[in-house]
Amino acid sequence: MLIDTHTHIYATAFDKDRDQAIKRAIAAGVLKLVLPAIDSKTTAIMHEVKRNYPENVSLMMGLHPTHVGLNVEQELKHVKEQLDSHSYVAVGEIGMDLYWDKTYQSQQQNAFERQIVWALAADLPIVIHCRDAFAQIFEVLEGFNDSRLRGVFHCFTGTKADAQRALDLNFYLGIGGVVTFKNGKIDRFLSDFPIEKMLLETDSPYLAPTPYRGKRNESAYLPVIANKMAELFAVTPVEMARITSKNAQQLFDLP
Repeated sequence: MLIDTHTHIYATAFDKDRDQAIKRAIAAGVLKLVLPAIDSKTTAIMHEVKRNYPENVSLMMGLHPTHVGLNVEQELKHVKEQLDSHSYVAVGEIGMDLYWDKTYQSQQQNAFERQIVWALAADLPIVIHCRDAFAQIFEVLEGFNDSRLRGVFHCFTGTKADAQRALDLNFYLGIGGVVTFKNGKIDRFLSDFPIEKMLLETDSPYLAPTPYRGKRNESAYLPVIANKMAELFAVTPVEMARITSKNAQQLFDLP
């Protein structure tokens, strides 16, 4: 069994074949899908997917940093209401993204900090979106100094030093299609760290692994990532699936 710890299967890119995509994933051995939240517009469709596949789908709740804007207070209120009224396995995806636009940098940091507080109060892990913002993210995390704080750096693309710092803070590394890219770089050092700190993800419909790069990604491609990781860690694909699934089950408290 494989677990896709980060898939946007509710995205409009899947509107025409969502059920078929989920069935392809299950047929490929990807039996559990963990869905990150983006903003209030995606909440209804996320819950619909969960209702349709209760045994296979788990949900997170949070405000994505690239969706922090003028209506940030309204969006955060929605997140808090959802956390108070439904069962989620994590607060995410949250964090900071300074790649596209730095206009709302301070608001992104504030939203990140507040959602961490809610995660701690609910004893939930956090799922971090970090793009061009490792220094800022680490500053926030280290400022909490709370042993209950835990989670995953989703779609990890940092340096070896960033990886060590994340693990020192009790975080996992979420590994997706980038590990299969020729210029991805993370393949050079991941095996220097414990396999017990690795999670597998697709981030579909984004970041499809080689040989599907440039096409729509989907959870059925997770075995490609698992096979590459098995090669890097010198274990069998079956062992990689077993260990990373156990890691995901422990972090997200999945059945």
